[in-house]
Amino acid sequence: MRRQVRLTRCPSPTERRPSRSRKENCGRGRLTKGNGPNHSFHYRVPRYFSAVGREFAANRAVAQSARGRIRRGELAVVDWDYNAWGNKYPPFDLDEVVPTRLAEILQLPVFYPHMILEGGSIDVNGSGALLTSESCLLNKNRNPNLARNEIEQRLRDYLSVSEILWLGDGIAGDDTDGHIDDLTRFVSERTVVTVIEENRADENYEPLQQNLARLRAMKINDRKLDILRLPMPKKIVREGLRLPASYANFYIANTRVLVPTFADANDETALSVLRECFPDRRVIGIDCRELIWGLGTFHCLTQQQPAV
Repeated sequence: MRRQVRLTRCPSPTERRPSRSRKENCGRGRLTKGNGPNHSFHYRVPRYFSAVGREFAANRAVAQSARGRIRRGELAVVDWDYNAWGNKYPPFDLDEVVPTRLAEILQLPVFYPHMILEGGSIDVNGSGALLTSESCLLNKNRNPNLARNEIEQRLRDYLSVSEILWLGDGIAGDDTDGHIDDLTRFVSERTVVTVIEENRADENYEPLQQNLARLRAMKINDRKLDILRLPMPKKIVREGLRLPASYANFYIANTRVLVPTFADANDETALSVLRECFPDRRVIGIDCRELIWGLGTFHCLTQQQPAV
Protein backbone atom coordinates (compact mmCIF):
# COMPACT_ATOMS: atom_id res chain seq x y z
CA MET A 1 0.00 0.00 0.00
CA ARG A 2 1.31 3.44 -0.89
CA ARG A 3 1.42 5.84 2.01
CA GLN A 4 0.59 9.45 1.20
CA VAL A 5 1.63 12.36 3.39
CA ARG A 6 -0.16 15.58 2.53
CA LEU A 7 1.20 18.70 4.21
CA THR A 8 -0.93 21.30 2.53
CA ARG A 9 -3.04 21.91 -0.54
CA CYS A 10 -2.10 24.33 -3.30
CA PRO A 11 -4.78 26.85 -4.18
CA SER A 12 -6.86 26.09 -7.24
CA PRO A 13 -7.05 28.68 -10.05
CA THR A 14 -10.40 29.88 -8.74
CA GLU A 15 -9.19 30.52 -5.20
CA ARG A 16 -7.98 33.88 -4.01
CA ARG A 17 -4.24 34.28 -4.46
CA PRO A 18 -1.99 35.80 -1.77
CA SER A 19 -0.43 39.20 -2.30
CA ARG A 20 2.96 39.45 -4.02
CA SER A 21 4.88 39.40 -0.75
CA ARG A 22 3.13 36.17 0.19
CA LYS A 23 3.27 34.22 -3.07
CA GLU A 24 4.53 30.66 -2.77
CA ASN A 25 5.81 27.85 -4.92
CA CYS A 26 3.48 24.87 -4.73
CA GLY A 27 3.69 21.38 -6.08
CA ARG A 28 3.61 17.68 -5.48
CA GLY A 29 6.11 14.90 -5.79
CA ARG A 30 6.92 11.28 -5.02
CA LEU A 31 9.81 9.78 -3.14
CA THR A 32 10.94 6.26 -3.99
CA LYS A 33 13.67 4.03 -2.62
CA GLY A 34 14.57 0.99 -4.68
CA ASN A 35 11.63 -1.41 -4.75
CA GLY A 36 10.18 0.02 -1.55
CA PRO A 37 6.91 1.90 -1.18
CA ASN A 38 6.31 5.23 -2.85
CA HIS A 39 5.79 8.27 -0.66
CA SER A 40 3.73 11.04 -2.20
CA PHE A 41 3.96 14.53 -0.81
CA HIS A 42 2.77 18.06 -1.43
CA TYR A 43 5.00 21.02 -0.76
CA ARG A 44 4.44 24.71 -0.32
CA VAL A 45 7.34 27.15 -0.17
CA PRO A 46 6.87 30.78 0.88
CA ARG A 47 8.86 33.36 -1.07
CA TYR A 48 12.17 34.35 0.47
CA PHE A 49 15.45 36.04 -0.42
CA SER A 50 18.09 34.00 1.40
CA ALA A 51 18.70 30.25 1.04
CA VAL A 52 20.08 29.98 4.58
CA GLY A 53 16.87 28.68 6.11
CA ARG A 54 18.33 27.92 9.54
CA GLU A 55 18.60 31.62 10.23
CA PHE A 56 15.09 32.87 9.56
CA ALA A 57 12.87 29.79 9.20
CA ALA A 58 10.76 29.09 12.24
CA ASN A 59 12.07 27.42 15.36
CA ARG A 60 9.58 24.65 15.99
CA ALA A 61 9.19 23.94 19.69
CA VAL A 62 7.15 21.59 21.82
CA ALA A 63 5.19 23.41 24.49
CA GLN A 64 6.39 22.34 27.95
CA SER A 65 3.34 23.75 29.70
CA ALA A 66 -0.11 24.94 28.75
CA ARG A 67 -0.22 28.57 27.63
CA GLY A 68 -3.52 30.10 26.56
CA ARG A 69 -5.07 27.78 24.00
CA ILE A 70 -1.84 25.81 23.52
CA ARG A 71 -1.69 22.44 25.24
CA ARG A 72 1.38 20.88 26.81
CA GLY A 73 3.20 18.74 24.23
CA GLU A 74 1.74 20.61 21.25
CA LEU A 75 3.99 21.74 18.42
CA ALA A 76 4.29 25.52 18.01
CA VAL A 77 6.33 28.04 16.02
CA VAL A 78 8.61 30.63 17.61
CA ASP A 79 8.94 33.57 15.23
CA TRP A 80 12.11 35.42 16.19
CA ASP A 81 12.86 38.72 14.50
CA TYR A 82 15.44 38.65 11.70
CA ASN A 83 17.68 41.37 10.24
CA ALA A 84 20.06 39.43 7.95
CA TRP A 85 22.96 39.15 10.39
CA GLY A 86 22.95 42.73 11.57
CA ASN A 87 21.55 44.40 8.43
CA LYS A 88 24.41 43.07 6.29
CA TYR A 89 22.28 41.81 3.38
CA PRO A 90 19.13 43.78 2.63
CA PRO A 91 16.42 43.30 1.59
CA PHE A 92 15.21 40.66 4.04
CA ASP A 93 11.52 41.50 4.51
CA LEU A 94 10.32 38.29 2.82
CA ASP A 95 12.68 36.20 4.95
CA GLU A 96 11.49 37.88 8.13
CA VAL A 97 7.87 36.75 7.69
CA VAL A 98 8.59 33.13 6.67
CA PRO A 99 8.00 31.66 10.17
CA THR A 100 4.49 33.09 10.40
CA ARG A 101 3.72 31.96 6.85
CA LEU A 102 4.89 28.42 7.71
CA ALA A 103 2.73 28.47 10.82
CA GLU A 104 -0.28 29.45 8.71
CA ILE A 105 0.44 26.68 6.23
CA LEU A 106 0.94 24.03 8.92
CA GLN A 107 -1.84 25.48 11.11
CA LEU A 108 0.40 25.88 14.14
CA PRO A 109 0.25 28.48 16.91
CA VAL A 110 2.94 31.19 16.88
CA PHE A 111 4.90 32.93 19.65
CA TYR A 112 6.63 36.28 19.08
CA PRO A 113 9.59 36.97 21.43
CA HIS A 114 10.34 40.38 19.79
CA MET A 115 14.06 39.66 19.73
CA ILE A 116 16.44 39.10 16.82
CA LEU A 117 17.80 35.56 16.82
CA GLU A 118 19.17 33.37 14.03
CA GLY A 119 18.83 29.60 14.30
CA GLY A 120 22.56 29.02 13.85
CA SER A 121 23.39 31.20 16.84
CA ILE A 122 22.12 28.64 19.37
CA ASP A 123 22.46 24.92 20.02
CA VAL A 124 20.46 22.98 22.62
CA ASN A 125 20.83 19.60 24.28
CA GLY A 126 17.10 18.87 24.56
CA SER A 127 17.31 18.79 28.36
CA GLY A 128 17.35 22.46 29.29
CA ALA A 129 20.83 23.65 28.26
CA LEU A 130 21.64 26.10 25.47
CA LEU A 131 24.98 27.07 23.91
CA THR A 132 25.55 30.43 22.25
CA SER A 133 28.27 33.04 21.68
CA GLU A 134 28.76 36.53 23.03
CA SER A 135 30.13 37.82 19.73
CA CYS A 136 26.77 37.19 18.08
CA LEU A 137 23.94 37.45 20.61
CA LEU A 138 25.49 40.39 22.46
CA ASN A 139 26.46 42.19 19.25
CA LYS A 140 24.96 45.68 19.05
CA ASN A 141 23.81 44.99 15.48
CA ARG A 142 21.25 42.49 16.79
CA ASN A 143 19.43 43.66 19.92
CA PRO A 144 21.03 46.93 21.07
CA ASN A 145 18.17 47.68 23.46
CA LEU A 146 18.36 44.37 25.31
CA ALA A 147 20.81 43.64 28.11
CA ARG A 148 22.39 40.21 28.51
CA ASN A 149 20.00 39.21 31.29
CA GLU A 150 17.01 40.23 29.15
CA ILE A 151 18.26 38.14 26.24
CA GLU A 152 18.76 35.18 28.56
CA GLN A 153 15.26 35.55 29.96
CA ARG A 154 13.68 35.45 26.49
CA LEU A 155 15.68 32.35 25.63
CA ARG A 156 14.34 30.74 28.80
CA ASP A 157 10.77 31.88 28.19
CA TYR A 158 10.50 30.80 24.56
CA LEU A 159 12.85 27.80 24.35
CA SER A 160 12.22 26.27 27.78
CA VAL A 161 15.91 26.26 28.68
CA SER A 162 17.30 26.78 32.16
CA GLU A 163 21.07 26.86 31.65
CA ILE A 164 22.67 29.21 29.11
CA LEU A 165 26.33 28.59 28.27
CA TRP A 166 28.26 31.44 26.65
CA LEU A 167 31.30 31.08 24.41
CA GLY A 168 33.30 34.04 23.11
CA ASP A 169 34.26 34.69 19.49
CA GLY A 170 33.55 32.81 16.28
CA ILE A 171 35.85 31.65 13.50
CA ALA A 172 37.52 33.82 10.88
CA GLY A 173 35.46 34.43 7.74
CA ASP A 174 32.14 33.95 9.51
CA ASP A 175 29.89 36.83 8.46
CA THR A 176 27.35 35.91 11.16
CA ASP A 177 29.56 37.43 13.90
CA GLY A 178 30.26 34.04 15.44
CA HIS A 179 27.46 31.50 15.14
CA ILE A 180 27.71 28.58 17.53
CA ASP A 181 27.04 26.04 14.76
CA ASP A 182 30.54 26.64 13.41
CA LEU A 183 32.08 26.29 16.88
CA THR A 184 30.56 23.85 19.35
CA ARG A 185 27.65 21.42 19.14
CA PHE A 186 25.86 19.15 21.58
CA VAL A 187 26.01 15.48 20.65
CA SER A 188 24.36 14.26 23.86
CA GLU A 189 22.99 15.78 27.06
CA ARG A 190 26.41 16.59 28.51
CA THR A 191 28.78 15.94 25.59
CA VAL A 192 29.88 18.54 23.07
CA VAL A 193 32.19 18.53 20.09
CA THR A 194 34.19 21.72 19.62
CA VAL A 195 36.52 22.80 16.83
CA ILE A 196 40.19 23.33 17.63
CA GLU A 197 42.87 24.93 15.45
CA GLU A 198 46.29 23.29 15.92
CA ASN A 199 48.24 25.85 13.93
CA ARG A 200 49.35 28.53 16.38
CA ALA A 201 49.95 30.98 13.53
CA ASP A 202 46.32 30.76 12.36
CA GLU A 203 43.98 33.56 13.44
CA ASN A 204 41.51 30.97 14.73
CA TYR A 205 43.97 29.45 17.19
CA GLU A 206 43.57 31.83 20.12
CA PRO A 207 39.76 32.37 20.00
CA LEU A 208 39.16 28.62 19.81
CA GLN A 209 41.53 27.98 22.71
CA GLN A 210 39.65 30.55 24.75
CA ASN A 211 36.36 28.83 23.91
CA LEU A 212 37.85 25.49 24.94
CA ALA A 213 38.87 26.96 28.29
CA ARG A 214 35.32 28.22 28.83
CA LEU A 215 33.88 24.81 28.00
CA ARG A 216 36.18 23.14 30.51
CA ALA A 217 34.79 25.41 33.23
CA MET A 218 31.13 24.86 32.32
CA LYS A 219 28.71 22.58 34.12
CA ILE A 220 25.24 21.26 33.41
CA ASN A 221 23.31 20.26 36.53
CA ASP A 222 26.57 20.66 38.49
CA ARG A 223 28.39 18.15 36.28
CA LYS A 224 31.20 19.11 33.94
CA LEU A 225 30.85 18.72 30.20
CA ASP A 226 32.45 15.89 28.28
CA ILE A 227 34.38 17.62 25.50
CA LEU A 228 35.45 16.03 22.23
CA ARG A 229 37.70 17.88 19.81
CA LEU A 230 37.06 18.34 16.12
CA PRO A 231 39.94 19.54 13.95
CA MET A 232 39.69 22.51 11.65
CA PRO A 233 40.31 22.16 7.91
CA LYS A 234 43.14 24.12 6.41
CA LYS A 235 42.44 27.74 5.58
CA ILE A 236 40.25 28.12 2.47
CA VAL A 237 40.48 31.41 0.58
CA ARG A 238 38.50 32.31 -2.52
CA GLU A 239 38.75 35.61 -4.39
CA GLY A 240 40.67 37.03 -1.45
CA LEU A 241 37.99 36.06 1.09
CA ARG A 242 38.60 33.57 3.88
CA LEU A 243 35.68 31.13 4.06
CA PRO A 244 34.22 29.82 7.36
CA ALA A 245 34.88 26.14 6.72
CA SER A 246 34.06 24.07 9.82
CA TYR A 247 33.26 20.43 10.51
CA ALA A 248 30.93 21.59 13.31
CA ASN A 249 28.31 22.65 10.75
CA PHE A 250 26.94 19.10 10.46
CA TYR A 251 23.23 18.32 10.30
CA ILE A 252 21.65 15.57 12.43
CA ALA A 253 18.80 13.78 10.62
CA ASN A 254 16.71 10.86 11.89
CA THR A 255 19.07 8.14 10.67
CA ARG A 256 21.97 10.12 9.19
CA VAL A 257 24.45 12.83 10.05
CA LEU A 258 25.54 14.96 7.10
CA VAL A 259 29.04 16.35 7.59
CA PRO A 260 30.73 18.99 5.43
CA THR A 261 34.13 17.93 4.10
CA PHE A 262 36.68 19.99 2.20
CA ALA A 263 39.08 17.56 0.45
CA ASP A 264 41.31 18.12 3.46
CA ALA A 265 43.64 15.83 5.39
CA ASN A 266 41.44 16.33 8.48
CA ASP A 267 38.22 15.15 6.78
CA GLU A 268 38.59 11.55 7.95
CA THR A 269 39.59 12.58 11.46
CA ALA A 270 36.44 14.68 11.79
CA LEU A 271 34.25 11.91 10.40
CA SER A 272 35.79 9.40 12.81
CA VAL A 273 35.05 11.62 15.82
CA LEU A 274 31.44 12.10 14.76
CA ARG A 275 30.93 8.38 14.06
CA GLU A 276 31.84 7.72 17.69
CA CYS A 277 29.29 10.33 18.74
CA PHE A 278 26.46 8.90 16.64
CA PRO A 279 26.78 5.08 16.64
CA ASP A 280 23.10 4.67 15.73
CA ARG A 281 23.28 6.96 12.67
CA ARG A 282 25.16 6.75 9.40
CA VAL A 283 27.70 9.60 9.31
CA ILE A 284 28.17 10.80 5.73
CA GLY A 285 30.81 13.25 4.56
CA ILE A 286 29.91 15.40 1.55
CA ASP A 287 32.36 17.66 -0.29
CA CYS A 288 31.39 21.27 0.47
CA ARG A 289 34.18 23.18 -1.26
CA GLU A 290 31.62 24.86 -3.51
CA LEU A 291 28.86 25.16 -0.92
CA ILE A 292 31.10 26.97 1.58
CA TRP A 293 31.48 29.75 -0.99
CA GLY A 294 28.02 30.75 0.25
CA LEU A 295 29.54 31.07 3.76
CA GLY A 296 27.71 28.10 5.28
CA THR A 297 27.00 24.40 4.85
CA PHE A 298 24.45 21.80 5.98
CA HIS A 299 23.39 23.08 9.39
CA CYS A 300 22.97 26.59 7.98
CA LEU A 301 20.71 25.35 5.18
CA THR A 302 18.35 23.24 7.29
CA GLN A 303 15.85 23.55 10.13
CA GLN A 304 14.59 20.46 11.88
CA GLN A 305 11.15 19.84 13.36
CA PRO A 306 10.79 17.95 16.65
CA ALA A 307 8.70 14.81 16.80
CA VAL A 308 5.50 15.06 18.86
